[in-house]
Amino acid sequence: MADKREQQQGRGHRSRRGQGDQREKRDGTLRVTWVHSSIGHNAAARGTIRALGLHRLHETVDIDDTPANRGMIRRVAFLLEVAGPAGPAKSEDSGS
Repeated sequence: MADKREQQQGRGHRSRRGQGDQREKRDGTLRVTWVHSSIGHNAAARGTIRALGLHRLHETVDIDDTPANRGMIRRVAFLLEVAGPAGPAKSEDSGS
């Protein structure tokens, strides 16, 4: 019985301690930083910030680049900074 319980507790629990900024950014992810306070904004904006996995101001998280996550980012874009794929690349003119 104890062996089975130990196996269940050990499943899916991996420590991220010590990895810090050494984690590589995957291609399908967006790096989102919460830069402006949600004080004075409606509860939906605060809830969306939480749903993105942000807990503290100036915190940065890597989230999957999915349509659902992009929609949440769009709803609170005025509170966030986003790094990662921004959609179609813009062509720059050479100025000639």
